[in-house]
Amino acid sequence: MPAIRLIVNGRTHALDVDPGTPLLWVLRETIGLTGTKYGCGAGLCGACTVLLDGEPARSCQISALQVEDVSITTIEGLSPDRSHPLQTAWLAEQVPQCGYCQSGQIMTAAALLAKNPAPTDADIDRALSANLCRCGTYPRIRRAIHLAAKGGTR
Repeated sequence: MPAIRLIVNGRTHALDVDPGTPLLWVLRETIGLTGTKYGCGAGLCGACTVLLDGEPARSCQISALQVEDVSITTIEGLSPDRSHPLQTAWLAEQVPQCGYCQSGQIMTAAALLAKNPAPTDADIDRALSANLCRCGTYPRIRRAIHLAAKGGTR
Protein backbone atom coordinates (compact mmCIF):
# COMPACT_ATOMS: atom_id res chain seq x y z
CA MET A 1 0.00 0.00 0.00
CA PRO A 2 1.57 3.36 -0.96
CA ALA A 3 2.04 5.91 1.79
CA ILE A 4 -0.43 8.78 2.07
CA ARG A 5 1.13 12.14 2.83
CA LEU A 6 -0.77 14.18 5.42
CA ILE A 7 0.28 17.56 6.77
CA VAL A 8 -1.09 17.74 10.30
CA ASN A 9 -0.37 20.71 12.56
CA GLY A 10 2.53 21.70 10.33
CA ARG A 11 4.18 18.28 10.42
CA THR A 12 4.28 15.93 7.42
CA HIS A 13 3.31 12.29 7.98
CA ALA A 14 3.83 9.50 5.43
CA LEU A 15 1.28 6.91 6.50
CA ASP A 16 0.56 3.39 5.33
CA VAL A 17 -3.20 3.43 5.79
CA ASP A 18 -6.11 2.40 3.63
CA PRO A 19 -6.83 5.49 1.49
CA GLY A 20 -10.53 5.24 2.34
CA THR A 21 -9.95 5.42 6.10
CA PRO A 22 -11.78 8.41 7.57
CA LEU A 23 -9.43 11.20 8.57
CA LEU A 24 -10.83 11.08 12.12
CA TRP A 25 -9.47 7.57 12.65
CA VAL A 26 -6.12 8.36 11.03
CA LEU A 27 -5.72 11.32 13.37
CA ARG A 28 -6.76 9.43 16.49
CA GLU A 29 -5.51 5.88 15.90
CA THR A 30 -2.54 6.25 13.56
CA ILE A 31 -1.06 9.64 14.47
CA GLY A 32 -2.24 9.60 18.10
CA LEU A 33 -3.95 13.00 18.19
CA THR A 34 -6.98 12.20 20.33
CA GLY A 35 -8.25 15.76 20.79
CA THR A 36 -10.50 15.36 17.75
CA LYS A 37 -13.54 13.51 19.05
CA TYR A 38 -15.82 10.88 17.59
CA GLY A 39 -19.43 11.97 17.98
CA CYS A 40 -22.03 10.63 15.60
CA GLY A 41 -19.92 9.29 12.73
CA ALA A 42 -22.31 10.84 10.23
CA GLY A 43 -21.01 14.41 10.06
CA LEU A 44 -24.03 15.79 11.89
CA CYS A 45 -22.75 16.80 15.33
CA GLY A 46 -19.46 18.63 14.67
CA ALA A 47 -17.48 16.91 17.42
CA CYS A 48 -14.87 15.76 14.88
CA THR A 49 -14.32 19.19 13.30
CA VAL A 50 -10.80 20.01 12.14
CA LEU A 51 -9.53 22.76 9.85
CA LEU A 52 -8.57 21.92 6.28
CA ASP A 53 -6.63 24.83 4.82
CA GLY A 54 -8.33 26.95 7.49
CA GLU A 55 -11.89 25.79 6.75
CA PRO A 56 -13.87 23.70 9.26
CA ALA A 57 -14.60 20.16 8.08
CA ARG A 58 -16.04 16.99 9.57
CA SER A 59 -13.13 14.55 9.80
CA CYS A 60 -15.43 11.53 10.09
CA GLN A 61 -16.71 12.15 6.56
CA ILE A 62 -13.41 12.76 4.76
CA SER A 63 -11.05 10.01 3.67
CA ALA A 64 -7.34 10.25 4.25
CA LEU A 65 -6.75 10.26 0.49
CA GLN A 66 -9.03 13.30 0.04
CA VAL A 67 -6.79 15.46 2.22
CA GLU A 68 -3.39 14.39 1.01
CA ASP A 69 -1.12 17.48 0.92
CA VAL A 70 -3.83 19.64 2.55
CA SER A 71 -2.95 21.60 5.68
CA ILE A 72 -4.87 19.89 8.52
CA THR A 73 -5.15 21.61 11.89
CA THR A 74 -6.47 19.79 14.93
CA ILE A 75 -7.17 21.14 18.41
CA GLU A 76 -3.62 20.16 19.36
CA GLY A 77 -2.35 22.39 16.56
CA LEU A 78 -3.89 25.59 17.93
CA SER A 79 -1.34 25.81 20.74
CA PRO A 80 1.08 23.36 22.31
CA ASP A 81 0.36 24.75 25.79
CA ARG A 82 -3.37 25.67 25.57
CA SER A 83 -2.55 29.37 25.34
CA HIS A 84 -4.59 30.06 22.20
CA PRO A 85 -7.12 32.84 22.95
CA LEU A 86 -10.03 30.46 22.36
CA GLN A 87 -8.62 27.90 24.75
CA THR A 88 -8.00 30.46 27.51
CA ALA A 89 -11.42 32.04 26.92
CA TRP A 90 -13.07 28.59 27.07
CA LEU A 91 -11.58 28.08 30.52
CA ALA A 92 -12.29 31.64 31.69
CA GLU A 93 -15.97 31.27 30.76
CA GLN A 94 -16.13 27.73 32.20
CA VAL A 95 -17.52 26.36 28.95
CA PRO A 96 -16.49 22.70 29.28
CA GLN A 97 -18.97 20.29 30.79
CA CYS A 98 -18.91 16.78 29.36
CA GLY A 99 -16.24 17.59 26.76
CA TYR A 100 -18.06 15.88 23.87
CA CYS A 101 -18.24 18.94 21.64
CA GLN A 102 -15.42 21.13 22.88
CA SER A 103 -12.70 20.54 20.29
CA GLY A 104 -15.19 20.78 17.42
CA GLN A 105 -16.69 23.97 18.82
CA ILE A 106 -13.25 25.53 19.31
CA MET A 107 -12.04 24.59 15.83
CA THR A 108 -15.18 26.02 14.24
CA ALA A 109 -14.78 29.17 16.32
CA ALA A 110 -11.12 29.45 15.24
CA ALA A 111 -12.19 29.43 11.60
CA LEU A 112 -14.83 32.07 12.35
CA LEU A 113 -12.39 34.38 14.14
CA ALA A 114 -9.82 34.00 11.35
CA LYS A 115 -12.38 35.41 8.91
CA ASN A 116 -14.27 37.71 11.27
CA PRO A 117 -12.22 38.97 14.23
CA ALA A 118 -15.19 40.81 15.76
CA PRO A 119 -18.25 38.59 15.26
CA THR A 120 -21.73 39.49 16.46
CA ASP A 121 -23.92 37.04 18.36
CA ALA A 122 -25.71 36.33 15.09
CA ASP A 123 -22.38 35.61 13.33
CA ILE A 124 -21.40 33.20 16.10
CA ASP A 125 -24.78 31.47 16.10
CA ARG A 126 -24.68 31.08 12.32
CA ALA A 127 -21.10 29.74 12.26
CA LEU A 128 -21.63 27.25 15.08
CA SER A 129 -25.23 26.26 14.33
CA ALA A 130 -24.20 22.79 13.11
CA ASN A 131 -22.07 22.02 16.19
CA LEU A 132 -24.14 20.31 18.84
CA CYS A 133 -23.58 20.72 22.56
CA ARG A 134 -25.32 18.06 24.62
CA CYS A 135 -24.91 20.11 27.79
CA GLY A 136 -26.42 23.29 26.28
CA THR A 137 -23.51 25.59 27.07
CA TYR A 138 -24.27 27.78 24.04
CA PRO A 139 -24.41 31.08 26.01
CA ARG A 140 -20.98 30.35 27.53
CA ILE A 141 -19.61 29.34 24.12
CA ARG A 142 -20.80 32.65 22.69
CA ARG A 143 -19.24 34.60 25.59
CA ALA A 144 -15.97 32.70 25.18
CA ILE A 145 -15.80 33.54 21.48
CA HIS A 146 -16.36 37.22 22.21
CA LEU A 147 -13.66 37.04 24.89
CA ALA A 148 -11.25 35.29 22.51
CA ALA A 149 -11.87 38.02 19.95
CA LYS A 150 -10.54 40.44 22.56
CA GLY A 151 -7.45 38.31 23.31
CA GLY A 152 -8.82 35.47 25.43
CA THR A 153 -8.46 36.74 28.96
CA ARG A 154 -10.52 38.99 31.16
